[in-house]
Amino acid sequence: MAKAFKYGLKGISGYLEPAERDLLRGLLDDVISMLESDVRENEDPLAALIGLDMDVKKPNDRALLRLLPNVMKDDDEGSLEFRQLTERSVRESKIGALRAAALGLDKNELVLTPEDAKRWSMALNDVRLVLAERLDIRDEADAEHIHSMQDWSQAEDVESYLALVYNFTTWLQESLVQAMMAARQAKS
Repeated sequence: MAKAFKYGLKGISGYLEPAERDLLRGLLDDVISMLESDVRENEDPLAALIGLDMDVKKPNDRALLRLLPNVMKDDDEGSLEFRQLTERSVRESKIGALRAAALGLDKNELVLTPEDAKRWSMALNDVRLVLAERLDIRDEADAEHIHSMQDWSQAEDVESYLALVYNFTTWLQESLVQAMMAARQAKS
């Protein structure tokens, strides 16, 4: 059974069983797959180098849109222009954090540096955003309904299983953030 992240002499550490690591690795890989953009032939190397993507469009997948939202609520044209200038680097940053977290799953006991912890927190947040969208969490009542599902033996359908996975990743991220705050306070 997983143990919450804690701050101690070794740094920020936690523990995951092999099945929990496999579950997280699968979730991280799924989100990476969502974020990886198609490689285009004849792409301008300078545009790729500086992160421009003039062919980018607003995502149709609501979960991907949660990861890569419009920056201007009522300005689709302005949001698209901003997306063209920044989306490639945002995707690369998110993929980097997700891959770093996945690499950290090679051991049962996780010992994280402050930089590792930051990447883990970012990766877990992205996983949770995708799960929240798949579960159609729109308000506090939806969140409370999902958080009320706590018994793995009661997982009878995809929604209840996803709810349990969402609750697990939420607990894991909360314990990580608590450990990060404890580490910061210890250094103050």
